[in-house]
Amino acid sequence: MRESAGSTLIRGIGELLTCSGSGPDKLGLRRDAAVVVEAGRIAWVGTSTSAPDADRSVDLGGRAVLPGFVDSHSHLVFAGDRSREFAARMAGERYDGGGIGVSVAATRQASDDELRALVAARVAEMRAQGTTTVEIKGGYGLTVEDEARALRIAAEFTTETTFLGAHVVPAEYSGDRAAYVDLVTGPMLAAAAPHARWVDVFCEPHSPHAFTEEEARAVLVAGELAGLGLRVHGNQLGPGPGVQLAVELGAASVDHCTYLSDADIEALASSAGTTVATLLPGVEFSTRSPYPDARRLLDAGVSVALATDCNPGTCYSSSMPFVIALAVREMGLTPGEAVYAATAGSALSLRRSDVGRIEVGARADLTVLEAPSHLHLAYRAGVPIARALDLPD
Repeated sequence: MRESAGSTLIRGIGELLTCSGSGPDKLGLRRDAAVVVEAGRIAWVGTSTSAPDADRSVDLGGRAVLPGFVDSHSHLVFAGDRSREFAARMAGERYDGGGIGVSVAATRQASDDELRALVAARVAEMRAQGTTTVEIKGGYGLTVEDEARALRIAAEFTTETTFLGAHVVPAEYSGDRAAYVDLVTGPMLAAAAPHARWVDVFCEPHSPHAFTEEEARAVLVAGELAGLGLRVHGNQLGPGPGVQLAVELGAASVDHCTYLSDADIEALASSAGTTVATLLPGVEFSTRSPYPDARRLLDAGVSVALATDCNPGTCYSSSMPFVIALAVREMGLTPGEAVYAATAGSALSLRRSDVGRIEVGARADLTVLEAPSHLHLAYRAGVPIARALDLPD
């Protein structure tokens, strides 16, 4: 039998962001801090001078520590390459969702082992940049068998798996959308649900490949009846019904939120955090689209999360530090607000209280910076200063 690793004292923390503060200071910032970890959980948080004894200690030499990033929106189960599509967009071609079909064809052709290796490499890449919790969607198979296997593979890497059979209408159903919605809400959902925690839908009237409000409602209601939590891709390419539908049905998150009306923001604010606005600025960077107004959302009292939307078409980046830098530079967030949105805010969008914060009882998911302050995440954009802190099991 393997012996317990016992307790570990992490000391020499120049700046600690717990992201569990109260009032306006949600960051819970501490100086000259220490943390004790035991059995994979936070056992104690305080100052270095008052730290209790532990079985071993790790000295971080004045580095900053924050909760591991929570990437609450990613599409990691895919094969193929769409770099040419990116280059075309940089030359002025508009994104409308059609390129997803290229990834669908490549993913269907890939073996289970090939897909598993690709996902493993992407998850490792995320961890190397400080991400410790990741949500992974399907959506690049779009057959009963391919969506079920995508979620089986995703579940090997995370408990946050999302059924996205309603990503786009595949080419073979372009002449009979109703039949595809019936497939998604029937046999495909039945096969995928045992491997999923969430159901999602690309509700976007500005794309001929995505789903209308009526179709999206059918998918979400069927998913909820199957025991899945609700998530929505909404308001990405233009004003639309996605936000209102998400709030009406009590979805945990509505993601993108690029084009919002006053009524959309009011609805999100009135949901009192039930529906989080998850912003994905890497998509706007990669599609030459306008950025969401995160400042307006926060000032209205909306709960905001940040995530990568790592995917082969509209944002092939796994970097939460990059997302934080974009949120600060382009969306009006302070560095602290961006870190909070990428940790506790994203945890809220997954309805998780055990990640995204450093407090007694939470998972010991910690990210250390090769820097003295969280300000360096935006200040040193593009520099690999963040990494997940590996501790004894």
